Amino acid sequence: MSTESPRAPRLNRTQWLICTMAAIGFAFDIFELLMAPLIMRPALLELTGAQPGSPEFQAWVGRLFYIPALAGGAFGLLGGYLTDRLGRRRVLTGSILLYAFSAFFAGFSTSIEMLLFFRCTTFIGVCVEFVAAVAWLAELFPDPRQREKVLGITQAFSSIGGLLVAVANGLCIAYAASLPAIGLPGFLQDLLGGGVKDAHAAWRYTLMSGLIPALPLIVIRPFLPESPVWKQKRDAGTLKRPSLAAIFAPELRRTTIITTLLFACSYGAAFGAIQQVPQIVPGLAEVQAMGEGMNVPQKRSLEQAEAASVTKVQEVGGLVGRVLLAFLALRILSRRKLLRSFQIPGLILMPIVFVYLATSSLDGLYVGMFLIGMVTVAQFSFWGNYLPLVYPVHLRGTGEGFAANIGGRMIGTSFAWVTSSLATTGLFASSPPAHRVAFSAAIVGTFVYLMGLILSAWLPEPRPEQMAD
Repeated sequence: MSTESPRAPRLNRTQWLICTMAAIGFAFDIFELLMAPLIMRPALLELTGAQPGSPEFQAWVGRLFYIPALAGGAFGLLGGYLTDRLGRRRVLTGSILLYAFSAFFAGFSTSIEMLLFFRCTTFIGVCVEFVAAVAWLAELFPDPRQREKVLGITQAFSSIGGLLVAVANGLCIAYAASLPAIGLPGFLQDLLGGGVKDAHAAWRYTLMSGLIPALPLIVIRPFLPESPVWKQKRDAGTLKRPSLAAIFAPELRRTTIITTLLFACSYGAAFGAIQQVPQIVPGLAEVQAMGEGMNVPQKRSLEQAEAASVTKVQEVGGLVGRVLLAFLALRILSRRKLLRSFQIPGLILMPIVFVYLATSSLDGLYVGMFLIGMVTVAQFSFWGNYLPLVYPVHLRGTGEGFAANIGGRMIGTSFAWVTSSLATTGLFASSPPAHRVAFSAAIVGTFVYLMGLILSAWLPEPRPEQMAD
């Protein structure tokens, strides 16, 4: 893992295009995913009529978080295999187009089931994109220091994507009434059994903004090269056939199991705790006081705006964490020590933020979510830098796909369902609905951080020669 190497050459025009496309992809990965907590509450109120805190409402919250993740994990694993079989660039392009158009069509949802379907296809595109993009970037930049910088900086745009979705949601809330009405042609209304209920709903415009990443892709796509390492092996006939069984061979079994479980812990903290914040913010006394004297629609808009504001701060923290990870990755050679430098503070912060700050102070929650975002989101960049180093070329997409999708998307995101279910039990029956969610998030977040810290003891250190294998 020595980082000593000759000074890397400056990036040429093609490499700048590659980094630009990767940065856009990573940004809109998170843009698409973080739509869910921002649009969840208003979408459920419109499409189901269920009230926050009710069993039906919480059940749909769990479904909308977990079922898309389950679909994304299953198809994302297939996408990792296809990345090794068909090439990094082709799969990357298709996945971005899939999630962009899926998000757009989700804005026309006439039922909760239709919204769930398009959230599933959106998630599938996001899950495949991450695996293809990481493998592609890692192989296009063979110099170790340059590779670390490129992966670190481009992944930092994920947090910019999270910030952008919060800004987009805020703009949609502010200007929804003046935007063109959203509607469906008559024949589609007949087919779907009804039309759009609220044609100026801010959550619909927020979803439709996910089409944006497809636009630069159409222009840039012809100029993007395939991974030279993968292409050279394929053209020479030396590219081995990928298989799921191969990542569980004796020399890779420990790597696959531990990275999958650790990826699950990272995502468990994000989905089981952080993404519950939009449900928690409306229960704060300061927010309730702001809404006094308002009618119901005005109060809901206020609550959405405050939740979006907290999300913006959390994403700024995530951006700081990703930049900090990129800086430390060049200076801390041990990957275990690098990961623990974020796990230990997170373990301390999680109960403080969600038990105390999330139930008592809006200003305190802003500070707490900045710090929680910093230490949690940085771990996502860690996996993007780490995974390409521990699998050979012909298994890189498959191995990354298994850890990211089975561990992160399927196991990790299921903690959103755990939190949602825990909040409906009698454990916190005497607390308001928003506080029940906060206490449940504290339990889940602390648990996954503790498990991650324990499991990090078995994290394999990468071998320098693995990248060229």
